Amino acid sequence: MVKRTIMVMAAVLWCCGAALSAGKEMKVGFVYVSPVGDAGYSYAHDMGRKFIEGQDGVTTAFVEAVAEGPDAERVILNMARKGYDLVFATSYGYMDPMLKVAQKFPDIVFMHCSGFKTAPNMGNYFGRMYQARYLTGMVAGSMTRSNTLGYVAAFPIPEVIRGINAFTLGARAVNPNADVRVVWTKTWYDPATEKEAAKSLLDTGADVIAQHQDSPGPQEAAQERGVYSIGYNTDMSAFAPKAHLTAAVWNWGPFYKEMTDAVRNGIWKSGAYWYGMDKDIVDISPMADMVPEKVRTRVAAKKAELIAGTFEPFSGELRDQGGTVRIPAGKSMTDAELLGMDWFVEGVIGSTQ
Repeated sequence: MVKRTIMVMAAVLWCCGAALSAGKEMKVGFVYVSPVGDAGYSYAHDMGRKFIEGQDGVTTAFVEAVAEGPDAERVILNMARKGYDLVFATSYGYMDPMLKVAQKFPDIVFMHCSGFKTAPNMGNYFGRMYQARYLTGMVAGSMTRSNTLGYVAAFPIPEVIRGINAFTLGARAVNPNADVRVVWTKTWYDPATEKEAAKSLLDTGADVIAQHQDSPGPQEAAQERGVYSIGYNTDMSAFAPKAHLTAAVWNWGPFYKEMTDAVRNGIWKSGAYWYGMDKDIVDISPMADMVPEKVRTRVAAKKAELIAGTFEPFSGELRDQGGTVRIPAGKSMTDAELLGMDWFVEGVIGSTQ
């Protein structure tokens, strides 16, 4: 979520720990920034927790709605003192608190979602959600009639900016006249604020609302106005069945199993893990019936290219919203550039502040 140099799984820094003794129950803890009932980000992580809970010899626990900062350190420290073998902290603001605890408990493995810092017993992880964002942008750009797309966004950090840019590139790939208007809420989970932000975008003429927020509030606002919406984190169609076109979704289960197995077998390695559609960690939810077949076919073809690695959304020529060429023709952004992205592409209306 901030500037960093990404390392692929093969380029590891350290290996931590020996295999757990035979018959030992493995304890895995999770820390969530919002309630698991948010129907969004924390809910998606909790589905991943439940995926590994079903493994023999694995028990899990979670603490929800933990504020970023000192409160997070207290919760992570408590798990460490209770002898957890592996702890996942799933929000960017948990990075420094987790690092402090990791330094005190070298025999425990810690994994931080979306950050950039590592230690011998602490790694970080995320997914290439921008790939799914690009596809949902294609859907939105195909379905708009006003050519104004609204985007309710949490915080102006690289992860969110990168997603907005990918969404915009996807929309303009199928509809060069489409613009994306951004409103910042400065919150991850606040249903009322998120819904009001969506309404403000609807008032400007947006007829498709997308989001980087944890609640279905923006989806509900779109349905109430009789327009379309694009969800995030999970399939939110149940909250706005008449509006919801598709969503960029997470599938954390296989990754959590991979890390749990690695710790259990003593082969876990510290580093930065950044998986994409080829690893099935990100995807889009089934498209609604109102999405025409020709749009479905076009999106499916692009998804196949993303999985095969033959298409990169952030390849040149790319201009910023001021018209300056940032990525020349024939070049693609590096992972380090993507992970530090702090500028909007052409077609985005809004500030990165």
